[in-house]
Amino acid sequence: MDIAENGISAGATLIEITVTEDNRQNRLKIVLRDNGRGMSGEMMKKVMDPFFTTRTTRRVGLGLSLFKEASKRCEGEFHLHSEEGKGTEVMATFRLDHIDLAPMGNIAGALTTLIMGNPEVEFLYTHEVGDEDLIIDTREIKNELDGLTINDPHVIKYLADMIREGLADLRQGKEEEPHG
Repeated sequence: MDIAENGISAGATLIEITVTEDNRQNRLKIVLRDNGRGMSGEMMKKVMDPFFTTRTTRRVGLGLSLFKEASKRCEGEFHLHSEEGKGTEVMATFRLDHIDLAPMGNIAGALTTLIMGNPEVEFLYTHEVGDEDLIIDTREIKNELDGLTINDPHVIKYLADMIREGLADLRQGKEEEPHG
C-alpha cells in the first residue's frame, strides 16, 4: 500500500498491481507500476535509503527499502525502474515456501482503502494463481456504477466482498497444485 501511495503522490492516474503465485516454480512475484512523474537516477538511489522521504508527514521512507529487504531475505530479487515523465515500476520476487515470507495480509482492505481514498486514480489489480486470475479494474467498475461514485460505502463494501471471495476461490484452486 505504501508503494502504491508513492505513485499517487507522484501524480499517477493509474496504479497497476500484479501478484503472481507460481506454485510450480515456487515463486511469488509482486509488481507495482504507475504512470506518475517517475524519478531520475539520482532520486532512485536516494529512495532506497530508509531515512529518506519526500513526504512532509514523516521523516522516514521505509516502504521500498523494507520491500527490497523482504525479497532478499526470502531468496528473491528486487528491481526498481523509473523514467522521468513516464512512471515507475517496482518488482520483487520471493521463494513462495520460504519460512520468512510474510503473509499477504488483508488485500481486500488495502485495495479498497486505496480506492476509497483516491477516487480520481484508476487501479488495476491482477492476482494470478496457476491458470486462474482475479482482475479488479476500477475503470470498468466506474462504467457500471449508474450514478454512484467508486468511493460510495456500498460500492466499497461490494468491492471488498468481491475481492475476498475472488481470492478465496483462487486459493481453493491453488491447494490442488503441488510445489514442484
